[in-house]
Amino acid sequence: MKRNFLLALLFVNGVTLFAQNKDEQFFKQIYSSSLTNSKCYSWLDHLSNKIGSRLSGSNGAQKAVEYTKSQMETLGFDKVYLQEVMVPHWVRGEKETAYIHDNKTKTVVPICALGGSIATSKNGLEAEVIEVHSLAELKDLGTDKVKGKIVFYNRPMNPDNIDTFDSYFKAGDQRRSGAKEAAKYGAVGTIVRSLNLRLDDFPHAGGQNYGDLPKDQYIPAAAISTNGAELLSKSLKKNPNLKFYFKQSCQTLPDVLSYNVVGEIKGTEHPEKIMVVGGHLDSWDLADGSHDDGAGVVQSMEVMNIFKNLNYKPKNTLRVVLFMNEENGGKGGAKYEELSKQNGENHIFALESDSGGFTPRGFSFEANDVNFKKIQAYKNLFEPYLIHSFTIGEGGSDIEHLTSKTIVKAGLKPDPQRYFDYHHAANDKFDAIDKRELELGAATMTALIYMIDQNGIE
Repeated sequence: MKRNFLLALLFVNGVTLFAQNKDEQFFKQIYSSSLTNSKCYSWLDHLSNKIGSRLSGSNGAQKAVEYTKSQMETLGFDKVYLQEVMVPHWVRGEKETAYIHDNKTKTVVPICALGGSIATSKNGLEAEVIEVHSLAELKDLGTDKVKGKIVFYNRPMNPDNIDTFDSYFKAGDQRRSGAKEAAKYGAVGTIVRSLNLRLDDFPHAGGQNYGDLPKDQYIPAAAISTNGAELLSKSLKKNPNLKFYFKQSCQTLPDVLSYNVVGEIKGTEHPEKIMVVGGHLDSWDLADGSHDDGAGVVQSMEVMNIFKNLNYKPKNTLRVVLFMNEENGGKGGAKYEELSKQNGENHIFALESDSGGFTPRGFSFEANDVNFKKIQAYKNLFEPYLIHSFTIGEGGSDIEHLTSKTIVKAGLKPDPQRYFDYHHAANDKFDAIDKRELELGAATMTALIYMIDQNGIE
């Protein structure tokens, strides 16, 4: 009996070792393919430099749909198709202008209208300024001190966090809801410190919304560069009665028809089980969105290119999904889930890349304890590639809509220290992308999808 047990143990250990060696070898092939034979950098070059910004409803967004669909049709999918989705169509109009009006001195500062904001009057808006550092502080001030003024939200991102995304989300309420809350107390406009950890002259765009506020109470909202915010704050300390002027001509047009771009290859063993990898195709309009989220788009496409180069046929159905309208509405992710429900689809895994094209460090997972423990066992395969962070967290804003009965969601986690230098700003351009970092991210995504495909979820 003891001899039979030992033989069985040796057999199990041998099978485990063989599987690990097989996975190690395939990982090497994945990374080699991505670093020597990838297309993602050239795809991003075209998206960024030939098409440019891709805000929902724009000509750039439509051109990006057409281009990525044509490129995906060369990758060996069983089918490539478009999913119709109605998206918001907000346009910036003329370049914004702003200055600090202190006695007879006018000091120009960089601003940009926040997405979804209304315009000022044609002559612009000038008023005294009240500086606050939180929505709670605004509430404490009340109508008497806020009415008729421009509210200046000046809470910086917390520099103490190694995870800069945590700082971003905690500071983001003043951008997302600042105008809505200020309008309740009679403010005539809002200026928000850009969500950026360094001091520079780039105002950072981003979405804001008025919630259920009546339209006749909407007030214009803009972001000011971090250098501009520092200057305005110092100027207010010297002269609390100074005025701020800004002019913007943005407007919201009727929703327009756009598309998610989907490439699908049927699973060889479990075609009814679906794995998704994707990023969002739209970007803000100040630049070409190379990090946010051109990088995620081309990395997701590269997953299929790597599998094609290695002649790997997934056991489960694999979909590459390029979502439209993540930035100012989330309509693409919601539409994908709506159609998935209508078709009774079963998603077992979804991976999103929407944190820039920097060096990959790991993944954040939305998973139950059993599946997270199972995935943690793969970590030793990733560590030789300096992928060391497997944490519980969020997968991504587009895949958050997916609601299959049992699903694991993951988000690629690149090194986060430089991302917010570029996020939503005019310097988020192709020259901010490092080719090798981009390719390492694509390989890391492919490796995780391979492991999920081989081993499934519980």
